[in-house]
Amino acid sequence: MGAVRTRTGRKRAVPWVVVGLWLAALVLVGPLAGKFADIQQNRAVDYLPDSADSTQVARIQDELPGGEATDLVLVYHRDGGLTDADRRTADEQITEVSGAYDLTGEPRGIPSKDGSTLMYPVTSTQPGQDEKARDAFVDGVRDIADGEGGLSVEVGGPGALNTDMNKVFETLDATLLLATLAVVTVLLILIYRSPFLWLVPLAVAGVAAAVAMAAGYGLHELFDVTVTGQSGGVMTVLVLGAGTDYALLLISRYREELRRHERPYDAMRAALRGCGPAILASSGTVAAGLLCLLAADLNSSSGMGPVGTIGVLAALVAMTTLLPAVLVLLGRRVFWPLIPAFGSEPKARRSLFAAMGTSATRRPVTVLVTGGVLLGALALGTLNLSGSIKQEDSFTERPESITAMQTLAREYPERSSRPLTVIAPGERAEAVGERARATEGVAEVIPGRSGAGWTEIAVFTTAVPETPAETRTIEALRAGVDSEGAYVGGPSAQLIDLAESEARDRKLIVPLVLGAVFVILVGLLRSLVAPLLLLTAVVAVWGAALGIGGLVFEPVLGFGGNDPGLGLLSFVFLVALGVDYGIFLMHRMREESVRGAEPEAAALTALRTTGGVIASAGVVLAATFAVLTTLPMVGLVELGFVIAVGVLLDTFLVRTYLVTTASVLLKRRMWWPGRLSRAPRQTAPPPERKPMTANAP
Repeated sequence: MGAVRTRTGRKRAVPWVVVGLWLAALVLVGPLAGKFADIQQNRAVDYLPDSADSTQVARIQDELPGGEATDLVLVYHRDGGLTDADRRTADEQITEVSGAYDLTGEPRGIPSKDGSTLMYPVTSTQPGQDEKARDAFVDGVRDIADGEGGLSVEVGGPGALNTDMNKVFETLDATLLLATLAVVTVLLILIYRSPFLWLVPLAVAGVAAAVAMAAGYGLHELFDVTVTGQSGGVMTVLVLGAGTDYALLLISRYREELRRHERPYDAMRAALRGCGPAILASSGTVAAGLLCLLAADLNSSSGMGPVGTIGVLAALVAMTTLLPAVLVLLGRRVFWPLIPAFGSEPKARRSLFAAMGTSATRRPVTVLVTGGVLLGALALGTLNLSGSIKQEDSFTERPESITAMQTLAREYPERSSRPLTVIAPGERAEAVGERARATEGVAEVIPGRSGAGWTEIAVFTTAVPETPAETRTIEALRAGVDSEGAYVGGPSAQLIDLAESEARDRKLIVPLVLGAVFVILVGLLRSLVAPLLLLTAVVAVWGAALGIGGLVFEPVLGFGGNDPGLGLLSFVFLVALGVDYGIFLMHRMREESVRGAEPEAAALTALRTTGGVIASAGVVLAATFAVLTTLPMVGLVELGFVIAVGVLLDTFLVRTYLVTTASVLLKRRMWWPGRLSRAPRQTAPPPERKPMTANAP
């Protein structure tokens, strides 16, 4: 008896030790988590690879006298034409701006042909690379630039656009975290129907989010990993979404084991042994898929790989250590009012998923073909995706910098209001300028700063920014000055480089992700056919979800284009996350097959026992990604929409019907070439599982 008491005492101490270690870790990493928002880089050039022309331009500009320049355009406009008083107001305000800030050169007004608009390009190197100083400069100019009596005054330009985007991302983390917590709270209350139980996984997920943010800060400081507002937001969603999924699976199994084990500690050990491999494999596939992004050319994509992986691993560790410890300490009463009593049997209910599985297996060929045709038809919607989105269409609610850009495009159709930046070697600057002037589509060439062996040249095109005509001019300009050792950059050139890098990354990352996930699935399922089936299913889901996006984004939501990274990022997340649910289903199916169940019985049992938790997990994960659709950035709205729709398709159509019917049709060939694919073994029926008493070994 003494030995039994000793073991019992140790068992009771373990959960307290685990909770204590987590509290100590939280105290240590808390201050670092608070710095996570400060390290996010959201300039377009921060997303680009080091090899891009526009990246070289931005870096050389930092070395020129004064460092990085902040370019603004003050736009004065009156319908029907500017008055003399309007021009005096503009002159006075520009003089005030010049007195308040250290400007590069003397600002000169450029009137529109119809006399209704006057624009003043303004440049300052005073803020440098300090984002807070840049934002203060932009806000200060906006305070000075003010119109009344029908005179509209807008401050635009690249510097103003960066400030407006930065303000969006400053509030993104807090908004996203609170909104996601609210959604998960509501869903957990509905799933558990308990006034207390929902608090436990939610609190643990919050701890995991804090640890992930601290680790993300450490990645940036130690390894110079690029962290953007987009990757930070996705990490938050992954921690809460994936973490809640793992919690749902574990708690479901724990509730089941509490009916068989008297002590919560023993029940939790059995639950971890039962669902632990599936959770580990699930998180492993997500992490492997995300780490493939390290091979991306884009800094933003390559940075999202380790940042997202940190989020998944934080969720995994918290949900397999802290959550079990807290649940064991709280005991059975945490499930009140539906407490699973020791030795009891769960109330018999009509299983929705058993009924769905039975209906699917009556005509498996018909179900499989119909489902495949439906997914293929939805995928045709990708033909309606309207191409890369312009900067002016990248906000759901247009800020001042965008309305200024639209005014300039409307009132100055004969020339661009946003110059390209050419950086030329000092000794070749004159020749580069001549080549630029001779390039078709160039309206004006203005020499700028010189220093550190380089000269800055502003090139204005005749085309409106972000149009095919401007793209042709940029390509011609690059071809003309490349032999002189010059680089062509600026906002429009950055967007071209961004789209080209995204296209290269898709060709490389897609096969890498498929290969990595396939290897993990082969190791878990010990089969070649089952992993191929799962990967085919998730790729079909990705195509269908992207197709639904094509049918919704422009026709319904009015979006003017798509983020260049939408295809790659949605693929990585849907493949990695979609395989999660396949793992839960297939792992249980294999478990039943090992016990000697026939293929159809194994498939139906797996669907019946995992269908409910997979559905709950799918709804939670889809809802957390759907939170992204409430944000003011079109790129994040599109990404959240496609992933949420894909997760729901995977959960309620592909996993329930198509994978189940395919498993029934393939029978034992599903597990080829493993031993389960061969003739059934002659085994005795498994012994009936009986409740374990307190002193049972």
